Amino acid sequence: MHTYGLDIVGLAGQLPSKPGSADCSVNEASGSQKARPRLLIVDDEKLIADTAREILEQEGFQAVAAYDGWSGIEVATKFRPDYLLTDVLMPLMNGVQLAIAVKKMLPAAKILLFSGQAGISDILLEGQTQGYEFELAPKPIHPEKLIERLRSLGKK
Repeated sequence: MHTYGLDIVGLAGQLPSKPGSADCSVNEASGSQKARPRLLIVDDEKLIADTAREILEQEGFQAVAAYDGWSGIEVATKFRPDYLLTDVLMPLMNGVQLAIAVKKMLPAAKILLFSGQAGISDILLEGQTQGYEFELAPKPIHPEKLIERLRSLGKK
């Protein structure tokens, strides 16, 4: 049984239905979207990534989802996000490794890690020993709290 990283109970009916499934493709911003902050969401649980993308799109972000760290780097290279929201525990490349790679590529990017797992201190320490300190949000997190945390990052 999975504990989903967003508090999505009761929100499904509020989300717009979009044809097809979300993927890592990047759409060019239309004229009405160019002022919207770009957000890359990376989580190996597709439901979490896709739900977060839908919610954050409604809140004014231009959001795309990727489902692993390597895809996240590929998308970040093309999409050049202002924000990165990434799970910490993922196979092959963890969220701290992804955050460091994105920060090196895009130093101005605001990064928020999120995790529902205990025992991630060693992974966080990995980033600290390399000189990187990232904010961490708990999973599950209510969408309003997530939006609040992302917006507060943008003010720093």
